[in-house]
Amino acid sequence: MADRPVLLTAVAARTAFGDHTALLARGFAGVPAFTPVTRFSTAGRRTEHAATLPGSPSLVDELVRVLEQVYPADGAQVPLLLAAHADAGNRALAEEVAARTGSPEVPRVYTGACVAATSAVADAATMIATGRAERVLVAAGYLVEPSTFALFDAGRALSRDGRVRPFSAGRQGMLLGDGVAAVLLEAENPRPLARLAGWARSGDAYHVCKPRPDGTGLARAIQGAVDRAGLSTSDIDYINANGTGTGFNDAAEVAALRLVGLDRVPVSSTKSVHGHALEASGLVELVVTALAMRTGTLPVNSGFLGADPECAVELVVDGPRQVSVGHALTVNSAFGGANTALLLEAA
Repeated sequence: MADRPVLLTAVAARTAFGDHTALLARGFAGVPAFTPVTRFSTAGRRTEHAATLPGSPSLVDELVRVLEQVYPADGAQVPLLLAAHADAGNRALAEEVAARTGSPEVPRVYTGACVAATSAVADAATMIATGRAERVLVAAGYLVEPSTFALFDAGRALSRDGRVRPFSAGRQGMLLGDGVAAVLLEAENPRPLARLAGWARSGDAYHVCKPRPDGTGLARAIQGAVDRAGLSTSDIDYINANGTGTGFNDAAEVAALRLVGLDRVPVSSTKSVHGHALEASGLVELVVTALAMRTGTLPVNSGFLGADPECAVELVVDGPRQVSVGHALTVNSAFGGANTALLLEAA
């Protein structure tokens, strides 16, 4: 029996811009949300910038907020897969989110850093495609906090000039950002936002934190998603890149795109405006990709200063680009060589 279709039917996201409609209005235009952090002290750090929501929001409250926006209107209980920052409180977090949203059971929790949310989406898609579920909710959340900020700062991974400049000459690194998102995947719906046509994962285990320079690991994930969809890379109209703004990562990602023949497809990384939301980044970026498809607007790769020969791809830099998008790819990579690729098809 052929796999059933996997439909993306509802999306919601919260970043430093506010809800996803504000991200569409300002973030797609390349306006960055990075400001000095006030949530905790950054004294003694190399940088003080991140993209944060006002005040000190609760991660549980924010997760419930986005889940309420995508929960099925008929109120049916739906399995929930949750990606969240790894710490000793994850079980308690999952139990509270489940209790407040009416989830039929404590959700499975994914903690594999930058591919946590996209791994959850891949599992949810497989559940639907193979008939093990009719609907699955996926939610993910990360709020900038002092311990991870200090860790990345000590590792000299954070940009010192307060900007993230993916694939650009002069890029200095990443910046963290608040990100909370939720999506609903279904086997049937008369008005889907998009179809999740392909998904795949790979692991290259090259280094504990550096990506494989030749891009072969990420290329395998991209090709796997394309093959699952029964498409060719020539069918892809837009790529929402991992694009962290770090030297090694961006160059390795471009190497992967070249390997699969995607280096001339329009590319942008919206981490350049909303920051890196760690476990939640992949889901925020899936929402961004779906919005780009629905609106026919490709978001700007913000912060660009000039060409880098190692990152020669078709970047969207002069302003939002208006195009018809039939197929869009979003990719993510994590420490340890974990890679994911999700391929959306216009509904």
